[in-house]
Amino acid sequence: MTYQGFFAKFQRMEQDFQRFEDRLNHFVTLFHRLRSENTELRQSIATKTDEAKRFAEKLDQAKTRIEALIAQLPETEGDRR
Repeated sequence: MTYQGFFAKFQRMEQDFQRFEDRLNHFVTLFHRLRSENTELRQSIATKTDEAKRFAEKLDQAKTRIEALIAQLPETEGDRR
């Protein structure tokens, strides 16, 4: 192998390594971005789950109060038949 042949092969290998390094850096950046997004989404899910639980409790309380109010209504003649 001549010096020029070796040098050309070495340059291609350097270019391959550079492309590999660039792709690896891209994937590492993507990994960190997705990890951060995943953390945010998990926090959002936890918040929404808590909100849904509170709304369900409020709905239950409202239902109980409405049922109590309905029980206090006087019967009408139509209801007695």
